[in-house]
Amino acid sequence: MEDVQTRKGLYGFDFREPDKRRVDNRKTYEIKSLWQRSHEIINLAARGYKNLDIADILGITPATVSNTLNSELGERKLSDIRFGRDEEAKKVSEKIRVLTNKALQTYHDIFDDESGESNLKDKKAVADTVVLELSGLRAPTKVHSISASYTLTDEELENFKKRGVEAAREAGIAIEAEVKEVTHDSVD
Repeated sequence: MEDVQTRKGLYGFDFREPDKRRVDNRKTYEIKSLWQRSHEIINLAARGYKNLDIADILGITPATVSNTLNSELGERKLSDIRFGRDEEAKKVSEKIRVLTNKALQTYHDIFDDESGESNLKDKKAVADTVVLELSGLRAPTKVHSISASYTLTDEELENFKKRGVEAAREAGIAIEAEVKEVTHDSVD
C-alpha cells in the first residue's frame, strides 16, 4: 500500500487521509449547535409558542420542531421546565395569599375601629392603598433607569443621518420632498 497517502497522527502512528469522496454525500452535524438549537426550541415551547411560530422564529422546518419536542429528551426537558415553573408559581401564590390575608385583616381593623382614632380621610387612604395593592395597579415606587452619553463629531453625526435616511428609503417610509428656500423680506 505504498500508493496510499498517510500522515502521522498525534501519537506517531500512520493513518490514512479521510476519503473526501464520501464527505460530500453525507450530512455532518455540529453537536454543540444541535444541542443549542434543541434548547432554543424547548425554551420557546415552554414560553407558549406554537410549533409553526417556533419554526418561523428559528428558520427551521416545523417537522424539526415537532421531532425535537416529541423526542424523549425534549419531552423530559419540557416537563422539567414546566414543573419548575409550576413550583415557583405555587410559592408565589402562597406568598400572595398570606400577604392578602394580612392586608385584609389590617383593612378590617381600620374600618371596624370603634375608638375613633382613625378619621374618614385615614380610612380612605388605607382603603385606596389596599385596593391598589390587591389589584396590582399601585404606581411603581422604584424606577430603574440607565442612560448613556456620547460625544459625536460632525462627521459621525452626518454619517448617522445618512444611514437613517437610507434605512428609511429601503423600508419605504421616507418621503422625498423638495426643500424651498425661505427668504426673509423686511416689512417697512
